Amino acid sequence: MKNFFLWLFFLYGFISLGQEAQLQGVILDENNVPVVGANISTPTNGTQSNINGFYTLTLPANKITTVKFSYLGLAPMQVQFKLKAGETKEFNPVLKTDVEQIGSVVITGVSRNKIEGITSIEPETIRRIPGANAGVENLLKTLPGVSSNNELSTQYAVRGGNYDENLVYVNGIEVYRPFLIRSGQQEGLSFVNTDLVRNVNFSAGGFQAKYGDKLSSVLDITYRRPTNFGASLDLSMLGASASVEGISKDKKLTAILGLRYRNNGLFVNSKETEVDFNPIFADAQTYLTYQFSKKFSLSFLGNISLNEYRYEPKFKETKFGTIQEAQALQVFYEGQEEDRYTTYLAALKADYQLNANFETSFIGSIYNTQEQEYFDILAEYRLGQPNTNIGSDDLGEVEFTEGVGGQLTHARNDLDALIVNFQHKGKITIENSEISYGLKYTHENIRDRIQEYEIIDSAGYSIRPPLEGFENNQPYEAFEAPLAPYYSIRSYNETQINRIQAFAQYSYKTKIKEADFWLNGGVRSHYWQVQGKGINKQAYNVISPRAQVALKPNWEKDMLFRLSGGFYYQPPFYRELRGETGSVNPKVKAQQAIHIVAGNDYSFKLGNRPFKLITEAYYKNLSDVNPYTLENVRIRYAAQNNAKAYAYGADLRLNGEFVLGTESWVSVGYLKTEENIENRGYISRPTDQRLKFAILFQDYVPNIPKLKLYLNMVYNTGLPGGVPNYADPYIYQVRLDDYHRVDAGFSYVLVDSSKKEKEEGPNWLKSFKDLSIGFEIFNIFDRQNSITNTYVRDVYSKRLYSVPNYLTPRVFNLRMSMRF
Repeated sequence: MKNFFLWLFFLYGFISLGQEAQLQGVILDENNVPVVGANISTPTNGTQSNINGFYTLTLPANKITTVKFSYLGLAPMQVQFKLKAGETKEFNPVLKTDVEQIGSVVITGVSRNKIEGITSIEPETIRRIPGANAGVENLLKTLPGVSSNNELSTQYAVRGGNYDENLVYVNGIEVYRPFLIRSGQQEGLSFVNTDLVRNVNFSAGGFQAKYGDKLSSVLDITYRRPTNFGASLDLSMLGASASVEGISKDKKLTAILGLRYRNNGLFVNSKETEVDFNPIFADAQTYLTYQFSKKFSLSFLGNISLNEYRYEPKFKETKFGTIQEAQALQVFYEGQEEDRYTTYLAALKADYQLNANFETSFIGSIYNTQEQEYFDILAEYRLGQPNTNIGSDDLGEVEFTEGVGGQLTHARNDLDALIVNFQHKGKITIENSEISYGLKYTHENIRDRIQEYEIIDSAGYSIRPPLEGFENNQPYEAFEAPLAPYYSIRSYNETQINRIQAFAQYSYKTKIKEADFWLNGGVRSHYWQVQGKGINKQAYNVISPRAQVALKPNWEKDMLFRLSGGFYYQPPFYRELRGETGSVNPKVKAQQAIHIVAGNDYSFKLGNRPFKLITEAYYKNLSDVNPYTLENVRIRYAAQNNAKAYAYGADLRLNGEFVLGTESWVSVGYLKTEENIENRGYISRPTDQRLKFAILFQDYVPNIPKLKLYLNMVYNTGLPGGVPNYADPYIYQVRLDDYHRVDAGFSYVLVDSSKKEKEEGPNWLKSFKDLSIGFEIFNIFDRQNSITNTYVRDVYSKRLYSVPNYLTPRVFNLRMSMRF
């Protein structure tokens, strides 16, 4: 009898097991990228895809079951299955973009962040659009509210902020930019390698508490995890980039490696300055992942970057003024500049998915930058009037000298910064709610030596430092004091900063009558402590509450309304602690900004093509502001919280298929930002970019669809410019000329992987997935944009002339791109 019941129990279990079947596979989007966290559900049970897009679902056997595959921002899919008992079926669905889906702001048609007010950009668009410094930042500059007046720089200002006020993440790891770079032509490569990119998300303000403590924006990059072997190569007269990717046979290990080299010589040698220029900008990045199980994976992000900048100017001639009052500045140089910026990043991330409702991650990263800036350059100038007689043989040559002088600049600057981060984040999903939290510890160790000075000789007399109460009436009154440099900085700092950051936020989706409603509220805490050699220890803490709401009425017109805001703090980084004399002021407090952002998204069809109009209005009230001057891309802070400021404006962006099958957009932005330093009255901030207009346009020849055009146009009104080092900004409020630039790219596609039909062609083309050749024209209209002013003096009238320092002229580039 005992054995009978054992056999009965075993038979019952076998029969029960036999009444079930298994459905499994990998969920992909239309770019064949695995979809992480997709929902797979039946009327009785459900699950989610893991970090590789893989899922397993149990179905009842011998019964027709409807399975729903869904993900926010992608069109849901419903499929019916009838499986036999014990059967395991593989099904790999491809979820395509849902243009009407509420969850996305669509610039390129692929995104899931509409309710958060985040812009998403398709990586393939980033790779195609031409620009002097092509990449993610090149495309960001076409968005309203984002401005940059230097095509050689990857830095950008957002809604009145400066270059230091933007957060950048790669796979959840915060990345940094070098400290000592002065000009765009020294920068070289952006950290972000577009060959490795999967997703690009950008927020221009009012972002959630899960992001860090900066005043202006967030750029959130995700590198992709390969699903098969692939390689790419991009060659041009500006350099080269290559990538290779693959996956192991058991599909647990994935790897992608990117190598880049860039040489700005094509631009620098075409400028008005004759130079010997030999830069080397190169880097290597890798992203590795290993899937130990369905729930646990480990990933590694590594980067090594080497930027060497050797610059030996010879001669420069700048013509400026008007036809009636033409002026020319000739400069003869001696000396050279040698700079080096070497950076290293290593980050390890562990992801663990406890169940369908809870996932967590641990991140550890270490960043090191070693920088040196050495130069001794003597510039002797001659200011005069050129010959403007059109029929003259010496047209344009300087005939009458009005001023002579010289400038000697010297620097021996070294910096070594080590930044270590440890972070834990988690996310809990409960029906229509989501709870996210995080805790982060950061240690920053900076050693910095500054030794630089500048001596200015104008009209044969040394220009004294701009000291308060000092009067200099040379050459009419002799000045017998010893010679002194116009400015001189000598200091050595060893600074350590420890930070503890934490956040928690809650997201909820519900219905208000027939309207969809989303709510997100969160809070951040940031504690930091500054100490170091000769520094009195200081500690501070700030609390940053933030909130977002979104409403989609049940209207015939597809509209979404958003409102976000909160308190945003920017605790000082090392650069903000270092003042005019080079010494560190540990008493600098966090700058504070109150953000209010209201937005509307309107999706519609025009000529049966999808379009979207995105409108946002914003206001920022800033206090405890740390004033700064901006010289090219170098920011110099006063290291004082002695100002208050505001910024307000409106952004509009219309995107859609202006040409069938392509994505283009038009951006318009208005901004006004002013500051009041020590209650002296409001003046324009260095980033007061009043009007912005940009177009990104893609087209093709109708009869030759393989011949494509990419157009990138930016117009910005002039910035307040030309403030000499540490000069009084209340004196120098003259604006630079308007910045406008048009870059165009033309390419002929030999192989296109997006075509469904296999195209006929030579056998050697079959080894390529994509292959295109073309050329680019930078600054088509040869516009003379200026970035700063150089000030020289007239010996007779003592008049001070501001001579513009021009950016790059028209330049041609050849390019070839291929993928295997």
